[in-house]
Amino acid sequence: MNKSFLPATPKELKALGWKQCDVILVSADAYIDSPFIGIAVIGRILEHFGYKVGIIAQPMNEKDIARLGQPRLFWGVSGGSVDSMVSNYTASKKFRNSDDYTPGGKNNKRPDRASIVYTNLIRRVFKNSAPIVLGGIEASLRRTTHYDFWSNKLRRPLILDAKADYILYGMADLSVVEFANAISRGESVENIRGLCYVSKEPKEGYKLMPSFQECVKDPLKFMDMFDIFYHNNDPKSAKGLCQEVDGRYVIQNPPAFYLDSKQMDLVASLPYTLDAHLFDRAQGAIRALDTIRFSLSTHQGCYGECNFCAISVHQGRTIRSRSEESILNEIKNFSNHPKFKGIISDVGGPTANMYGFECSKKLKKGECKDKSCLFPTACKAMPINHSRQINLLRKIRKLPNVRKAFIASGIRYDLIENDKLYGKEYLKEILNHHISGQMKVAPEHIDDEILSLMGKPKKDSLVRFKALFDALNPKKQFLTYYLIAAHPGCKEKHMHELKNFASNVLKMNPEQAQIFIPTPSTYSTLMYYTGRHYLTREPIFVEKDLKKKVRQKEIVIKKDRPFSAKMDG
Repeated sequence: MNKSFLPATPKELKALGWKQCDVILVSADAYIDSPFIGIAVIGRILEHFGYKVGIIAQPMNEKDIARLGQPRLFWGVSGGSVDSMVSNYTASKKFRNSDDYTPGGKNNKRPDRASIVYTNLIRRVFKNSAPIVLGGIEASLRRTTHYDFWSNKLRRPLILDAKADYILYGMADLSVVEFANAISRGESVENIRGLCYVSKEPKEGYKLMPSFQECVKDPLKFMDMFDIFYHNNDPKSAKGLCQEVDGRYVIQNPPAFYLDSKQMDLVASLPYTLDAHLFDRAQGAIRALDTIRFSLSTHQGCYGECNFCAISVHQGRTIRSRSEESILNEIKNFSNHPKFKGIISDVGGPTANMYGFECSKKLKKGECKDKSCLFPTACKAMPINHSRQINLLRKIRKLPNVRKAFIASGIRYDLIENDKLYGKEYLKEILNHHISGQMKVAPEHIDDEILSLMGKPKKDSLVRFKALFDALNPKKQFLTYYLIAAHPGCKEKHMHELKNFASNVLKMNPEQAQIFIPTPSTYSTLMYYTGRHYLTREPIFVEKDLKKKVRQKEIVIKKDRPFSAKMDG
């Protein structure tokens, strides 16, 4: 099996005997050849289907972008594994000095709004450029009118600001191959699922959303637009969408169909080197590689629908699971890597314990429009059952080349509680074998009003889980908690309540809390911008003063014991 990198330098092209690449992929990350890196996955899929693919990682200038010449078919541009603005700035809009996806760890190679910068760079160098296709999470979540926290305004769909030709949104595993095939044959691409493009006219039969101008003028119109956008993300039920922007129309075709288990297994089996390209390695160590090199992605999608998280928009709300055989074979192949010492960093996905079960109704007809799978409580139609993951974990532990397999991905404790047959057994399994010293959970808050705005289960669920955790914890391991300050609706009094709850009920002093960052295409961001409840549209409090946001965070992480204080109302 070929275990070489996709070419990233002219020397490699020459060694391969290529005069020209069919496709050149450009990324704001270093080139890490791993199934956890979107640009590497897309490159390997295209390679599998016979296309000559080159990769340019973190280009800084015209010389860099011209390194491999002009592609025969198209350019694929990604802002990287994280939206470039999120990667570059903290919740207080301070520049981040470190970057785990850049050689040497210093944040000196990722431009703001990377998709726009790279597209403009291509057009400067190649006056008659091959088509430019945007992809990855930056493009996927900015494919329609969106609130941009860093400029504090609504921005147009990214395809217009970047002056790109197309966006392939979502995971794009299938749609990118269909796109390449059509371009190669000289056929129209405009009916490919998962594609966005710009047109002079709206598309017949597609749903017309409020225009960009309407959204700017009226926050309620923006809420209308976002509702339409959010509820048309399931391949089984979504309609095509149109939005008028400055006299033109951004057309969004229905989402590409999800990969089935066999297709996911195929993607996982492609010949990734599990390393960084020498061109990047020579510039310094890449911290992200240590985390992902020997990690396993068991499934895609998440039906948790936390309102501050965009996974359900980018990956979808339907779980697609790999086969056990595929996962076990991937681990066996780790043994061929000289750096594998028997430690698997993670066995998981967006939510680790969603592996292996899904609602049969959703699989047939698509997601429900009127209810969520887990909020406010778990839907009775969801067959919550951890047995398949328990069996998988046991098989992993039996492999001779495995010393320890950790679960580092998030775990939904409400799923454990709702699995009456196997939930307790699953928790025992991970406590005894798959964590080390501490288990991380993400309640985010404890006030039921704020939890409702977050789309999270009530605090009673956390209390019951902690009691079960303590009862099943002979090793006396610790629970640690992800907490969010300054989420829409949250006031200082709520943070004092959280601090008191942590001390008196959880018996711990929180050391970390994250200030809410309004990232594109989430309901929490919609509330932050409009100051209205995402369902009722009634006005809600939103903290926008930076100093007061920091104060909310400091309330919960301060070291002294909580005290009675005058709280804001």
